[in-house]
Amino acid sequence: MQEEITHFVEKTTNAIADSYRLKILLTLSQKGEMYCGEVQQLIGLSQSTCSHHVSILIESELVASKKEGKFHKISLNRDNFKKLSAFFQELS
Repeated sequence: MQEEITHFVEKTTNAIADSYRLKILLTLSQKGEMYCGEVQQLIGLSQSTCSHHVSILIESELVASKKEGKFHKISLNRDNFKKLSAFFQELS
């Protein structure tokens, strides 16, 4: 169990350790969900770079993605943020 939590914390904190991804997460916390095109407009990077950042957040399981037609909509995985928060609470 300890190894699983360690891996989870490592994966999620690495995903958060980028100013563009932090901006995406903060905006998602306010808006609830966004299309990937909106993310591109938000951070002002190319579509491929934007996709890279979104993919890292999805792989970290901090962000969930669902397909709506030909577009993808992303949102926060609040359960995993609670899990991460609980880990940091233990340290304080």
